[in-house]
Amino acid sequence: MAGPFDFLRTIGDQLRRNPASEPAVDWVTEQIEALRRPEQERTFDELQAELDSLVGLDTVKEQVRALVAFLQVQARRKEAGLPEVATGQHLVFLGNPGTGKTTVARLLAEMYRAMGLLRKGHLVETDRAGLVGQFVGTTALKTDRVIRRALDGVLFIDEAYALAPEAAYHDFGPEAVETLLKRMEDFRHRLVVIVAGYPRLMNAFLDSNPGLRSRFAREISFPDYSTDELVEITGKFAGDHEYVLGEGAPEVLGEILGGAVRGEGFGNARFARTLFEQALNAQALRLAVRLDELDPQDLTTLTAEDLAAAARALGEEPARSSRWRRRRAS
Repeated sequence: MAGPFDFLRTIGDQLRRNPASEPAVDWVTEQIEALRRPEQERTFDELQAELDSLVGLDTVKEQVRALVAFLQVQARRKEAGLPEVATGQHLVFLGNPGTGKTTVARLLAEMYRAMGLLRKGHLVETDRAGLVGQFVGTTALKTDRVIRRALDGVLFIDEAYALAPEAAYHDFGPEAVETLLKRMEDFRHRLVVIVAGYPRLMNAFLDSNPGLRSRFAREISFPDYSTDELVEITGKFAGDHEYVLGEGAPEVLGEILGGAVRGEGFGNARFARTLFEQALNAQALRLAVRLDELDPQDLTTLTAEDLAAAARALGEEPARSSRWRRRRAS
């Protein structure tokens, strides 16, 4: 039986075929977002507690606390009839993939709502494909449509540097940037924009248009996770799905994650998740030959061998410590 999402999506798909139906498309989008919003919105303290519970990200948490504290004080000054410091709320998130940028953006959006700065506090994620059209005249319309969806919330643009590719001629990306800059001013009280990506490429992006860097009040850097933090994150993935790491598995996991090549493009938590999923595949192959003999402990335990097989599948051979060699030989 089709649910309300399916019904609304069908209407939306039909309306998109007619350019004159954009207001109706926006209405359908609003209905979908309303259905997605939780019945009970979380309090600021609950959101702060979730932020604090994230693994690592100590410097990010400090910067978010400073930003939130500043906005709270400015709001109190406004209530007291004092002048506010004119500063934008738009942000730049700098960091490799899998460092928590989208998660923090979603929490910030809800925090802004809890503080009364945004009415809805929802997050709309997009990238170059969601903003740039393929034909002349379509980019501004496409960008406007995404911005309208994000009004009263946060627009999160991942890999924003792709909107200003180097040495690209007849590219429509700059048109999307110009439209975005204009709407950031038009809707300065209803829209917060967060652009995200690799530090080197994002700096080039911010310099690609004279008005870009001045629109973003703060830059927040997301460092790569340490090996210990990635081990903790992988353990959390396992715990969330009712798996445990068997004897020797945490040590092998640390060797795999510690030996992974770092640098621009390192997957961080995404790499940890992929490793965990590959370990599930390895466990399944190991257990499939004796399905009738399995007990709950077998079904929930990931062994050191499972993790090593996962690493090999990803091209990340674990370091062979003396302990690991002894366990393999026994």
